Amino acid sequence: MKSALSLARRGLGRVWPNPSVGCVIVQDDCVIARARTADGGRPHAESQALEQVGALAKGATLYVTLEPCTHHGQTAPCVEAIIAAGIARVVIGTQDVDPRVSGKSVATLEAAGIKVMQGVLADECRALNIGFIKRITENRPFVTLKMACTLDGKIACTSGESKWITGDLARRHTHQLRSRHDAILVGCGTALVDDPALSTRLDGVAHTPVRVVLDSNLRISSDSQLVRTAKDVPLWAFGNGDDEHAAALKQQGVVIHSCNPHDLTSVLELLVSQGITRVLVEGGAEAHASFLRQGLFDELLIYRAPTMLGGDAKSMVGSLGVETLVQRHDLVRCSTQTLGLDVLEVYKRKDES
Repeated sequence: MKSALSLARRGLGRVWPNPSVGCVIVQDDCVIARARTADGGRPHAESQALEQVGALAKGATLYVTLEPCTHHGQTAPCVEAIIAAGIARVVIGTQDVDPRVSGKSVATLEAAGIKVMQGVLADECRALNIGFIKRITENRPFVTLKMACTLDGKIACTSGESKWITGDLARRHTHQLRSRHDAILVGCGTALVDDPALSTRLDGVAHTPVRVVLDSNLRISSDSQLVRTAKDVPLWAFGNGDDEHAAALKQQGVVIHSCNPHDLTSVLELLVSQGITRVLVEGGAEAHASFLRQGLFDELLIYRAPTMLGGDAKSMVGSLGVETLVQRHDLVRCSTQTLGLDVLEVYKRKDES
């Protein structure tokens, strides 16, 4: 199952709207096939692994991180393929929360005489696809807030200069983080001031998530890096603006979703409707504050550099409207990791820890 989990992790950010699943087939204590959900969500891991071995699957054990599908969609149910292949035993990491599948696959497999074991490394398997789970159960994606700051919580000098506060290892880790998400989100201020590309710059990794900009009046420039690359890497703008400018943006490949970007519940629901399961919010301070105020986040990552910029520098979070300590936003620190001279701190909401 650990091998199947490792395979599944490689699909994060690439397989939405489907979950990223890993599958390993074992015969006589030897691994004879391994696969993960293909980019774009199909084919599924199980069908690919079974195709690799053909008749050799008869009597084998199939390990899979998520309960195999049993419903007819764009592909035939994996359960049918497993039964037809003559698999003798299926080991499942965690049950699928999709009501079309949940528990039904296990019953179908057992009715066909196949031994089924469930709950192997269940917590790890569930955590791997927490975005898919939230999409099904809460109608919103898993949201990670990412910040890079100084010891005193500053993200830029008074001039706006911010490149680079953190070192090479922290920035490389950020690109790895991006590659595991379906979408990267920034506010209009960050898009205008920093002119980011929001790309994933890693050797051997060509994948870049969907770029999302919250832009009330569609102020993003046609000459920005985001817009200039919109035909190569999807760019979705949330807001309403001048019809002529909107038409020009669309001509350059920008997908415009007309809505109020300050209503983050609606934004996240719209992202879910497009299949997005994991969102990385990279800033800026006002966007982070909005997600914190509305309680619409699951995880907070802070890359903290051992330096200070002082009280007049720009803070990593905008106003939260906290007037008394009772109104504060408490978090639970889950882990810390040293990245060169910098430290990565990982937090979760206190009510979800």
